[in-house]
Amino acid sequence: MSDPLSAWHRLAGGCVLLDGFHALKHAVRFGAEVPVAVTADRAAALALADELAPDVRETLDALLTEVPETAYASLVPRPHPTAVAALAVRPSREAGLRTLERRPRGAPVVVLDNPRNLGNAGAVIRLAAGFGATGVVTTGTLDPWHPTVVRGGAGLHFATVVERLAVDELPAGPLFALDPEGDDIRGVKLPDDAVLAFGSERSGLSAELRARTDHLVALPMRPQVSSYNLATSVAMTLYHWSAAGF
Repeated sequence: MSDPLSAWHRLAGGCVLLDGFHALKHAVRFGAEVPVAVTADRAAALALADELAPDVRETLDALLTEVPETAYASLVPRPHPTAVAALAVRPSREAGLRTLERRPRGAPVVVLDNPRNLGNAGAVIRLAAGFGATGVVTTGTLDPWHPTVVRGGAGLHFATVVERLAVDELPAGPLFALDPEGDDIRGVKLPDDAVLAFGSERSGLSAELRARTDHLVALPMRPQVSSYNLATSVAMTLYHWSAAGF
């Protein structure tokens, strides 16, 4: 690309920021369209590809353009240690909604009900991609494609469906919500087409989502421990679902 900085400034408003080598690696691996990618150290980035992502090394070689370190730093809110950044085209919302609604589903949909913490949301998306969940849906005001969420998800937004919906727009399927008053999850089988809902870090499940819930389930927890981190709760629940399939 003859002028990557001009391309970046032209595209930045409508694209997803991939912040760091690992975000770019995962996005490319899962089919993202990446119109521009830059690095302050091309040799180091390709050495990382040789070591950690030989399957996409050739693609990264073709994509990455070296720019001065000051230029790279001006493009991102917080420079990444790998000095790599890229812009990717956000997946089609319509295609994502079709995937969420497709039945039967082979894996659950994770719902974050009115989440507040951007980093936690990114960690959940990374977990969901790792477990092969159908998608992650957020309700409320948090943008699941915010650059901080994408950074926390290490580019794995492109490995699963990520959308924001109202509670009354959630995908069909039996809705299991995590709540301390629910049944012990160890005695509950979570079906593949389950919708797994998790309340916000501060206030738990909203009244609107609780009213739609089919089953309340609880994670085992030692008395006097008040709660788990949101991403930890999602990981435990997805592991419980996945273990039943083995």
